[in-house]
Amino acid sequence: PADRPSNRARPGDQSRREPPVNPQLILRQTWALFVDAYRELNARKLFWITMILSGLVVGIFAALGISDRGISIFGWHPAFLAQVTTDVIAPSVFYKGMFANLGIGLWLTWIATILALISTAGLIPELITGGSIETMLSKPIGRLRLFLTKYLTGLLFVALQVAVFSAGSFLVIGIRGGVWEPAIFLAIPIVVVFFSYLFSVCALLGLVTRSTIAALLLTSLCWAMLFVVNLADQTLVFLETNQRLIIEEREDRLELMERNAVRLAQIREHDSVEAAEAAGYTPTPEDLASANPFVGTQRSLLESDRESLDDLSFWTGLVVGLKTALPKTSETTALLERNLIDLSELPQPDEDAPVELELTQANQDIVVDDEELSFAVQERLRSRSVWWIVGTSLIFEGVILAIAGLIFARRDF
Repeated sequence: PADRPSNRARPGDQSRREPPVNPQLILRQTWALFVDAYRELNARKLFWITMILSGLVVGIFAALGISDRGISIFGWHPAFLAQVTTDVIAPSVFYKGMFANLGIGLWLTWIATILALISTAGLIPELITGGSIETMLSKPIGRLRLFLTKYLTGLLFVALQVAVFSAGSFLVIGIRGGVWEPAIFLAIPIVVVFFSYLFSVCALLGLVTRSTIAALLLTSLCWAMLFVVNLADQTLVFLETNQRLIIEEREDRLELMERNAVRLAQIREHDSVEAAEAAGYTPTPEDLASANPFVGTQRSLLESDRESLDDLSFWTGLVVGLKTALPKTSETTALLERNLIDLSELPQPDEDAPVELELTQANQDIVVDDEELSFAVQERLRSRSVWWIVGTSLIFEGVILAIAGLIFARRDF
């Protein structure tokens, strides 16, 4: 009938407005999604397997000890570990080093991360292929909020694992090492941020491929690529640092050789250094070459070393530039060691060691002390800012999540 009122909203009709946004309703919906996704993860056996394994790793830490007799395992002192005593390294540094290098560097950032990726890789593919996506989208829930809730659930999986492991390690280091170090709990945000780099890629790949296996394999491939880039960076930093130390040593040797050659030339011409200085004698380059023919050789070697350093610096800068655009997994986890162990707590290189140099030797081969080189490399790597390590990595993650969120919001499921 023509007189039936129309259901269409007319311009200016205020009675057909959309209901106002209810923040409490949004929070309840988000929390319900979060709990549902967590229950899905909690029901998986890998969650509890990883938790049990974390407890076993903490137990291994507790079984290791260090004393003036060396490192012990369940009270047994193996002969091959007798040289590492409390005179070499303090118990607190020993346990903190184990936590940072073995607990975080090996267990959490490799084995536990692989288990976590296996457990969480199916969150997005199973959502969009298992039929549950239609039920979710039929509710008044934004797609982007649904995607981010699933993503944050995967991060919660890792956060719980790291929290349990950090709490156990905190007790072990406090009881066995004699130092209560709250900085240990920095492992929770650091490892979660590290995992988020990989999980963002996994979520995007799972959304695109709709396959858990494909997402897991492609994420592992990306992780391997990051590992290769980081290995190239560390190798170049090692070689460049070694070359810088060689140049410093070469310069010291050349200075010593030139000083001795000057003295020898003065003695040849005026029988004594004092007489030569009183006469105002200055040796010519020919005089120096005659006094010590290896001075010229050292100068040539020094020039060659500097050219090699320029080449290494070029490639190091190129790799660092590439890493700036990529997530820095190794540097992120290394931040924990930077906060736990200061360089002053580590064995210092002997800078007062005497330099012996004979004028009759060319001294072409310079071998840098391993302890000095290791210390210098640590200083170089620790000088990299937190903003460059974490900030640029989070920018990469944000771009990946933005792409994934755009695809999830626009795709017709």
